[in-house]
Parts: sequence; structure tokens; C-alpha cells
Amino acid sequence: MRKTRTDAAGPTSKTATETREFQYSYKDFQRIRRLIHERAGISLSEAKQDMVYSRLTRRLRARGLKRFSEYLDLLRLGDDAEWEAFTNALTTNLTSFFREAHHFPLLGQQAVRHKPGRDFQVWCCGCSSGEEAYSIAMTLAESFASLRPPVSILATDVDTQVLRRAEEGVYPMERVERLGAERVRRFFLRGTGVQAGQARVRPELRSLVTFRPFNLLTSSSPSNRLFDAIFCRNVMIYFDRATQAVILKRFAPLLRPDGLLFVGHSESLFHVSDTFRLRGRTVYELARKQGGVD
Repeated sequence: MRKTRTDAAGPTSKTATETREFQYSYKDFQRIRRLIHERAGISLSEAKQDMVYSRLTRRLRARGLKRFSEYLDLLRLGDDAEWEAFTNALTTNLTSFFREAHHFPLLGQQAVRHKPGRDFQVWCCGCSSGEEAYSIAMTLAESFASLRPPVSILATDVDTQVLRRAEEGVYPMERVERLGAERVRRFFLRGTGVQAGQARVRPELRSLVTFRPFNLLTSSSPSNRLFDAIFCRNVMIYFDRATQAVILKRFAPLLRPDGLLFVGHSESLFHVSDTFRLRGRTVYELARKQGGVD
């Protein structure tokens, strides 16, 4: 029978048991919660104790460690590569093509109304493995009836592993086929031979997107341009309310006066109503005119 214990630092529930491969205490979990919040703004609930263990065990094996406390001490020494691996391990990446589809027609309408002579600029935050960024690219290509539309898409994520997959632009065929035959024909190349069952984003579409690592907690801007649209969907749910407010207020000077901010279906911006006002279903615009770089 597996026994559950409680240590002096707090309850461990079923997470710290005698059958664990690695020593993992409630104190370790609390240190991890603090570190990932400081590093990436991610707010882990008490219910994530088991998840944290399962996701970080690979890092302990890779470093030849037996205790989570040893791993956390290693992070404290400032190993940049390990910090990156730590952040990647605790980042949740759930995405799909044309997720929350009601946003994309509005994006297309916004694009064709923009002033000619410059690219239509979009920032896709928390782009994960790229499906959202490429959905934006497909929408804009269709709106301008061209595989080379006057658009520029910046796609960022704190997780460098998913960014590498996004840059490759290769996806299982069964996921791509859900887009419909016409979109598959126009925007993807079917794999053959050892690549059978896979599909790659066409180079023309891929060229519209620049992938870059970026931490939303940084006070710097990801670009020296203003954005016509910012997609930050299902990202805010991983931050606490105070961190959300800080990030959202940083978005404001990065949007053009008529720019739009797209958020997830479970996210609301009522706590920053002085900065953003509701434009449509989970779509926001600036509450007042903002200044910024161009």
C-alpha cells in the first residue's frame, strides 16, 4: 500500500510518496511556484503539484540529480540553458488551427481597411507551435486574395521548444485536413515517402511570419512598429490578476489608434476598463487614443 506523508513545510497530498523516483517536498513545490511566477508570470495553483513533478523529472534525470531541492539549487546558480528548459517544461501549449473562429473574419475586415503603403502588422503572443500564427496568415492571404499580401506577423512565445516546431511549419495531415480541401491545396505541401502523413506550410505563407522568443513580463517592446492587431488568446489565464493588468497596460501603446486586441473566450478585460473597451465578442479596442512609436 502506498503511503502519503506530510512534511513540516505543508501538506503534500499524494504528491510526495515513498514510491517517488525523486525526492519532492511541498517546500520544493512552493519554491517552483515562486520561481516560475518570477520568471514567466505563470501562476500555478496548489492543484498543479503533481503536474510540476511529472514535467520536471526529465530535467532531474538529464542532470543526474535525485532531489528537487538539488535541481532548484542548480537553477539558483544561474544556468541560462537550464532556466530555459525549466520554463519550457512548465509552459502549457494548447492550440489548433482557427481556434475561436469568430475572430478571423473581423481580422480580415480590419486588414482590408488599413491604409495602403505599409504592411498590416499583427502580433501573435503565446503562439505555441504556430497554428494560430499560420491561421492569421491564411486569413490575411485570403482577405487580400494573394499569397504575398502586404502583411507582417510577429509570433512570440516564452517556450523555445514550441517555437522551433512552429518555425518548421510541419503538422500531421489529419489536423491539417480539417481546414478543408481548398485551404490544404493553397497553403500546404503534402509529405511523401518518409514524410507521408505530414503537411508543411507553403514557403509563401511561412514568409509572412517571424517567430521570436519573447517574455511578456519584460518591459521592452517586441517590435519598433505599432500593431494593427494583437492576439493574446488563452494566455492571460495563466497569470494572476495583478500580472494581467501590467501586461495589458503595456499592450496599449503598442496598438494603433484603431487597433484590435483579441483575447480568449474565458478572458475578460473589465479590470483594465480604463485602457480597453469591448468592441465585439472577446475583441477589444483602446478606450482612448494612445501614443507610441511607428
